[in-house]
Amino acid sequence: MNKAFETVTAFIGDVTSLLKGLVVLGIVVGILFDDYFGVIAGIGDLMSKFGDAGFAGLLALMLIVFWYKK
Repeated sequence: MNKAFETVTAFIGDVTSLLKGLVVLGIVVGILFDDYFGVIAGIGDLMSKFGDAGFAGLLALMLIVFWYKK
């Protein structure tokens, strides 16, 4: 059973690393080629939603960052 959890955890870690790389690539492409895929606009919209929520948005963002760093 532990082997299954280790396999799933490793798979999720690999997918997360791949997605982080794709986001960075999307940002670089957006900077170089006028945000063709809308990655920068999407990140801006997400941050504005957290900002519009006030303290609750800040708290949610802090929880997400804490959970991600754990």
